[in-house]
Amino acid sequence: MRDERDDPFGDIFDEIERMMNEMTGAGAGGDTGFASETHVSVFEGDGSVRVVADLPGIEKEGVDLKCDGTTLTVSAAGGGRQYDERVRLPVHVDEHSANATFNNGVLEVTFDRAEPSAGIDVE
Repeated sequence: MRDERDDPFGDIFDEIERMMNEMTGAGAGGDTGFASETHVSVFEGDGSVRVVADLPGIEKEGVDLKCDGTTLTVSAAGGGRQYDERVRLPVHVDEHSANATFNNGVLEVTFDRAEPSAGIDVE
C-alpha cells in the first residue's frame, strides 16, 4: 500500500481539480453558470418544443436568445452573474416561430416544429 503523503503529484492534481471546479461552477464557491445553479428542461409536444431555464439573479433586459433551428443559445448577465448555454433541441424547429417569456427568473421559450423537407421530383 502506498502512502499518499509521499505522492509528489498529489498537490498538483488537487490544484488542477480545484481550478476545474472553479471554471465549471462545481463544488464550494461556484455560484455562476448553468452547471451549478440553473436547471434547463426541454419538452417536446405534438407540434412544438418548449425550453424552460431557471436564471436566478437575472433581469429580462439581460437575456439574449438566438436559435438556428437546431440549437438555442441562451446568454444572460446581470447581478454579478453570467450564463452562457447552448441547448440542443430534440427536433428541427422553426426559429421564426419562437415565443419567449421571462418571469421571476424563469425563461420559457416555445417553438413550432419545422415542416419536413419537401421532396423534389426529377423530370
